Amino acid sequence: MTQLTVKEKEITLLDILDRILNKGVVLWGDITLSVADVDLVYVGLKVLLTSVETAERMRRCRGEALEPADVNASPPATLNRNDVSVRYNRPI
Repeated sequence: MTQLTVKEKEITLLDILDRILNKGVVLWGDITLSVADVDLVYVGLKVLLTSVETAERMRRCRGEALEPADVNASPPATLNRNDVSVRYNRPI
């Protein structure tokens, strides 16, 4: 039989935090509160924990980099009630 030896390495909280912020971590889970077998509250949890720099790098890698907003751009056109009612063929 072959024996494997594992080197012990001391890891600090700072090392763990640095790795999490550099690589990112995703947490998800579900919580359901029930009384007498009746579900009263359902909570879905989805958390992404990473640094802003890492998130921007991931976005660039996926080709979804956002263009900077043009300060001089005109605001989007607004619709009035008549435009909307004509579009949906019913009064609002």
